[in-house]
Amino acid sequence: MTSFWTGERVRLRGIEPDDWTAFMRLAADEERLGSLLQPPRSAEGHRAWAREQAVLRAEDDRFQLVVEAADSGQVVGAVGSYRTAPRAGWFEYGVTIGADQRRRGYAAEATTLLLRHMFEERRYHKCQARVFAHNGASLALQRRLGFVEEGRLRDHVFHGGRHHDIVLMGVLAGEFARGRVPGGG
Repeated sequence: MTSFWTGERVRLRGIEPDDWTAFMRLAADEERLGSLLQPPRSAEGHRAWAREQAVLRAEDDRFQLVVEAADSGQVVGAVGSYRTAPRAGWFEYGVTIGADQRRRGYAAEATTLLLRHMFEERRYHKCQARVFAHNGASLALQRRLGFVEEGRLRDHVFHGGRHHDIVLMGVLAGEFARGRVPGGG
């Protein structure tokens, strides 16, 4: 292994100011594919956000990383730890891959690298994910990674003119260590 943050398909790295165009593309993909609708952000807004992220320090183990294709160096997505409770030992993560790059194993490997860091290096006990109930591909990914459904928030989010359920998923460090996650450990 050349780096802790490099797998067979992806390399995780910090956000650079020049990544703003990739994040603008990812935001458009997320909106088109049915994620939460956000007000449009200008190109300058994306540039300013990327500049800010490039110098932001991870606070309380909350951070976002670029997912690059290992073979081409192309930005294909992002992965990060968004909510953390260090004292309780849990964190919540999210991953997004560009629409034209999905179903290539990028999300699974990026998530595996993140889980390995958070469980093995930062000593967290549990990872949580929140997934739209109508997002079958994301639910399937979580299950392949060893996550199990822990609950459902009924009609929790209003989007696209109607309410949607959110499925709460979780995986424990011990489950990850036992190899339930492809490529983990």
